[in-house]
Amino acid sequence: MTTNADNGRTTVGILFGGVSSEHSISLITAKGVLGVLDHEKYEPVLIGITPWGTWHLSSEEELGRLMDGVALPRFTGEGPQVSLPMGDPSEGLSLKYDDASFETGPHLDVVFPLLHGPFGEDGTVQGLLELAGLRYVGAGVTASAVGMDKHFMKIAFESAGLEVGPYTVVTARDWANDRAGAIERIKKLQLPVFVKPARAGSSMGITRIEDWADLDEAIQSAQKLDPKLVVEEGISGREIECAVLDGFGHEMPQASHPGEIEMVGDEHVFYDFEAKYVETASSELRCPADLPQDVQDSIRDKAVQAFLALDGEGLSRCDFFYTDDGRVVINEVNTMPGFTPISMYGMMWAESGIGYGELVDRLIRLALDREPGLR
Repeated sequence: MTTNADNGRTTVGILFGGVSSEHSISLITAKGVLGVLDHEKYEPVLIGITPWGTWHLSSEEELGRLMDGVALPRFTGEGPQVSLPMGDPSEGLSLKYDDASFETGPHLDVVFPLLHGPFGEDGTVQGLLELAGLRYVGAGVTASAVGMDKHFMKIAFESAGLEVGPYTVVTARDWANDRAGAIERIKKLQLPVFVKPARAGSSMGITRIEDWADLDEAIQSAQKLDPKLVVEEGISGREIECAVLDGFGHEMPQASHPGEIEMVGDEHVFYDFEAKYVETASSELRCPADLPQDVQDSIRDKAVQAFLALDGEGLSRCDFFYTDDGRVVINEVNTMPGFTPISMYGMMWAESGIGYGELVDRLIRLALDREPGLR
C-alpha cells in the first residue's frame, strides 16, 4: 500500500459532483463517506466536478457549507481547477489558479469516484483514471459502461442465464425514422409499462403508464435525459434488492441479506427519486426481506452471478422482482449505487454485519489491492 510520505496516511481522492442529473446525490454520498472515513489512516483529497464539467480542488468545509440546510446541493467550484497527471500518478495533481498560475498539488494513492449516472459511473471517468495510472474504487471501464446501459445490461444477464422481464429498446433513430414501428413494438408489452432512460439512475426520468395515451409524453420526458430508452413491462411481484461486495485477489464476491423497500402511504406509486432522496419517510427497509430461506439464498446467488456477468469489481447493488408465481427476475445492477447513510447498499450490509465505516475502508483496500490496467 502506498502512503503519503509526509504523514504516513494513504491519500484518497474523493471525486464527487459531475454533469449528470444525479449531481446532488453525489454530493450527499461524498459527505456520508467523509463522515466515516478513518482520518488517522486516510487523508482525503476532495475533488468536485461542477454541473458544467470543470474539476476543482475542494475541502470538507466547502462541502459542509454546500450541504447546510439544502436538500439537493450543487457544487460550483470555489477552489483551483484540477487536472490529472496522465500516465504518472507520482507527479500529483496539477492545480490552476484564477491568475493562470500553476502548481503541483497532492499526489493520489487511490480515487473513490463517488459519481452517479452518465459521465461518472458509465466508464468515462474510469477510463480517465486508467489513463492516469490511478487505482480507484469500483468497476472497470467495460463493466461500468454495461452496468450503466439498461439495454446491454439485459443482454449480459440473458447471456449468463438470468431471467429478465419483457422489454423493448427505442433509440433516437427508431423514433425519428420509424415511430410507428417503435410504438407497435412497445404495444406488444402488457400495461402497465415503465418508460426509462437507458443510461440514467436514481429513478430519474422514469414514467409508469397505465394508458397508451400517455406514451408519447413519457417518451419525451425520458428523452430529456437520454436519446435511447428502454420500455419494460410491469412485473407483478415484490421488488427485492441485494448488495454485493468484492473479494480480495481471486476470492469470490459475497452478497448481503436481501432487502425490500416498503412504501408508506399513497404518495408514491413506485420507489422513485423523491422517495429515495427527498421524502425518505415515505419508505422503509426490511432486511432480511420476509422471504423463504431458499428464495433468499437464490437471490444472493443470482446477485453474485449478475456481478460476475458484468465482470464487476468492488461493489454493486442488484435489483430483482420476486414474482407472484415464485420466480426471481433480475431488473438491473448499479455499479456505484447510492452510498449515503440512508441508501439501500449501506443499510443492507449493516444488517448483514458490515458497518458503513468498515464498508468504506474495505472498498478502499480492495482498490489499493488492484493494479491499474488490464486485469
